[in-house]
Amino acid sequence: MSKPDQVLILEPSNDLRFRGPFTDVVTSTLRLKNPSDSKICFKVKTTAPKRYCVRPNSGALEPGASTSVSVMLQPFDYDPSEKNKHKFMVQSIFAPSTASDLEALWKEAKPDDLMDSKLRCVFEMPTENDQMNDLETVKAPLILNSEKSGGKTTSSSMDDTERRKVTEECKRLQTEVEKLSQENRHLKNEGVRMRQINSSPVSLRNNSSSSVPSLLVLLAAVFIGFFFAKFII
Repeated sequence: MSKPDQVLILEPSNDLRFRGPFTDVVTSTLRLKNPSDSKICFKVKTTAPKRYCVRPNSGALEPGASTSVSVMLQPFDYDPSEKNKHKFMVQSIFAPSTASDLEALWKEAKPDDLMDSKLRCVFEMPTENDQMNDLETVKAPLILNSEKSGGKTTSSSMDDTERRKVTEECKRLQTEVEKLSQENRHLKNEGVRMRQINSSPVSLRNNSSSSVPSLLVLLAAVFIGFFFAKFII
């Protein structure tokens, strides 16, 4: 009995292309779609599991559903003379709509029930034309933003001038803060000194001696008033 044909629609269907340089992680996206009326489980396998990270590497698709699988190639030293033989395989199997234990489903599956599709990996290094196109792609938004702002651009000299102004303003503010701090400390010291002077014995004696003449004046005024009142009466 021959194996059933793959029901899932794969995009791309034959090759997974990875574009260098390969000094960082390079990601290729594989899209899976279930065009059938049944639930389908899938697994993504590779001949070089240490070189790739696949998310998600398995799952289930309801009828009419689709998903994207990210295939991430880890950084490596690319050798153009080396032939790449890495391959991927997408396995799938029909599953009951009520199936919850997918691992058990895969373990119990018969080889004749499995559907699969194979894809080969293709490594591409950017050409000079591609690099120029990428440069133009980057420059285009910059030019557009410049046009939207009235064609005005800020030169490096203008940036230096602005930085100097900001630095000078910061220094001025720091000087003001230090000056206010010194004035605050001076006022605190004056307050302490005045409190010490007011609480000293000399100050108390001065206050008591100054109050004696005031008391005498008051007594004299009372005596004179009493004297005048007596004679007037």
